Amino acid sequence: MNHTPNPPTVGDTSAGDRQHGTAELFVGARDLPTDSTELRLRLTPSGLALVTLDRPQVHNAFDEAQIERLTRVFDKLRSDDTVRAVVLRGAGRHFCAGADIGWMRRAALAGETENIDDARRFSRMMHAVATCPKPVVAVVQGAAFGGGMGLACAADIVVATQDAKFALSEAKFGILPAVIGPYVINAIGRRHATELAMTCRTLSATQALAIGLAQYVATAETLDTTLLDVLRGLLRSGPTALREIKSLFGRLSAQPVDDTTSELTARTIARVRATSEAKEGFAAFVEKRAPVWLTDP
Repeated sequence: MNHTPNPPTVGDTSAGDRQHGTAELFVGARDLPTDSTELRLRLTPSGLALVTLDRPQVHNAFDEAQIERLTRVFDKLRSDDTVRAVVLRGAGRHFCAGADIGWMRRAALAGETENIDDARRFSRMMHAVATCPKPVVAVVQGAAFGGGMGLACAADIVVATQDAKFALSEAKFGILPAVIGPYVINAIGRRHATELAMTCRTLSATQALAIGLAQYVATAETLDTTLLDVLRGLLRSGPTALREIKSLFGRLSAQPVDDTTSELTARTIARVRATSEAKEGFAAFVEKRAPVWLTDP
């Protein structure tokens, strides 16, 4: 489970699309129904899914209900062929401050069986985000603490604002970032992850960029442009190619390449080269035209 360090200032009540003025990137988007106003889902005509954590009154911390909602939404998106990429963000001033204190209090009073079931539900949520076959872009402003940092690590790309702060603070409370640990290690490596988990220090956006936790850092004024450039790059690429990249790269590690890995990569490219998408991509290149999948955010 994941806990919040010293909480950000209360009073984050603005809607998710309004912070930093990025609503215009999603003109023509339609709201899709969810079972709560605390998690919003929108889909643009170009196939971008905008998932917004909308609990600004608690800095978008998640509880049992929000965990179930996020799991269901990502399960839905993984099988929706109209979705090309997912943007995950938080409403108001902060991305996600980790675990809701009410959830933590209830967990402390629960028995071992209930706690195991609860942790497994949280684990399923993290897995649903990380294994979504579509690219997941996390837009992080303000706090990304505990499980919020875990969500950022589960995403494929992180666009952070200059005021973003990242922390693993669980050890301050006598616990550890267990469920999110594998995703943090995958994102930034074992030594960085271990040091951050042990010291509970807070990283600035610039420090996050330096260790690969964030790929882009933008000002409030340049966030629109930065995010748009990332999304244009994703929509330029073949949808099947992006799924194959996530699948293959998820099975590889930064180790010497052995015969098994060589065979896996050879078979993968041989299979993908024979797909209709690959044939269209090569034909478009030769004919000096855009491939059929290219669209604009």
